[in-house]
Amino acid sequence: MQIVASRCVLGGFCFINMNKKILTIFLSFLVSLFSLAQNKNLDYFINQSLENDPRLTDIRNLVLSNKIDSELINAANKVQVAGNGNAYYAPVIGGYGYDEVITNGQQLSALVAVNKQINNKKNLNLRYKSLQLQNDSLTNSSAITKQDIKKAIIIQYIATYGDQLQLEFNDQLIHLLSKEEGLLKTLTQNNVYKQSDYLSFLVTLQQQQLTKNQLLVQYKNDYASLNYLAGIIDTTTERLSEPAIHVVKNFHTQELPFFLNYKIDSLRIENERLIAKVQYLPKVNLFADAGYQSSLILTPYKNFGYSFGINLTVPIYDGHQKQLQFSKLDIQQRTLQKKQEFFDLQYRQQLQQLYQQLNNIESLNTNINKQIEYLETLLKVDAKLLETGDIRITDLILALNNYITAKNLVVQNQIARYQVIQQINYWNMKL
Repeated sequence: MQIVASRCVLGGFCFINMNKKILTIFLSFLVSLFSLAQNKNLDYFINQSLENDPRLTDIRNLVLSNKIDSELINAANKVQVAGNGNAYYAPVIGGYGYDEVITNGQQLSALVAVNKQINNKKNLNLRYKSLQLQNDSLTNSSAITKQDIKKAIIIQYIATYGDQLQLEFNDQLIHLLSKEEGLLKTLTQNNVYKQSDYLSFLVTLQQQQLTKNQLLVQYKNDYASLNYLAGIIDTTTERLSEPAIHVVKNFHTQELPFFLNYKIDSLRIENERLIAKVQYLPKVNLFADAGYQSSLILTPYKNFGYSFGINLTVPIYDGHQKQLQFSKLDIQQRTLQKKQEFFDLQYRQQLQQLYQQLNNIESLNTNINKQIEYLETLLKVDAKLLETGDIRITDLILALNNYITAKNLVVQNQIARYQVIQQINYWNMKL
């Protein structure tokens, strides 16, 4: 009677078991689709983001614009030719009007004027240098922008890959629990274990199934965010390959784009100082014109001619503007130097902390793996004891929970390791 009663009570769980089986089949179908999808790796998303991000296009266009500015400077230094026409009449009526000695009464001119500044090579070279420094700054900014784009993609990829690892572990765990649940159900029907033991174990299994649903939703959301950052229009979710992230060491820190920024700014300030000096050098300008210019009073048909000359400008006094400009540039240089020193200090401190974090994570990972080995051995022993009914279900559930916690810690530690390596590589990037 006891066995029959037990089976009747267990029969009350038919509806629960049926729902559980339907859910298991549905999830298995999702998992099969998930596992058959083609893998996508980190480089794919990085390349897509670099191709689609408009900031890099903007920088490239600014470089092209600077090239045109260089051509404009060259064109402005060439011989300048201009046509000038003028027709002028100042009437004198009743003795009233402009003095004809000054105005000649009327004037007609049509001239072609030629102008060329000489002794301008030093000024031109400094202006070309200014444009070159702008291009260097843009190239450097492009490298930093690329690194920022990669950083955002890598961070999101790591987060999504972490979701995937959690899902894979959860699949393995549900498979293990489902196998043990079938055995426990049979043992409960044979009165080896109590119904309360079976229910406790069943709740553990259902919790993991709910956890998997949550993880699947999180994975899809993070995957969609990854596509969004990379500028990819795609609603499908595919499996990700393990990120190929390794520590990159750079022993030439002064060649890093972060430090090159300060070097370029320092050169820019020095170039502005030289430009200010050149502005106070004497300027020589050649000019000439040819054409027709007449007052139309005497022999206007003979007033075709030409003229030429030279113009010299020598600065004498401007209220000490040059010294004031130099003072401003000195302030900029001191500010830049202070910023560079502070950045260098922070840079080295940041890397020291990151390397220390990486060592701590790797040490912790070794200890966790040892603990998992013990827990896996314990679970194997518990599984054999379950077959003979020689283990309490509470002890089995406790061992499972410890195993789940340890495995989750492994995933979290692995993701933390990727994140720290990503930060180290960000600061060690090369131009």
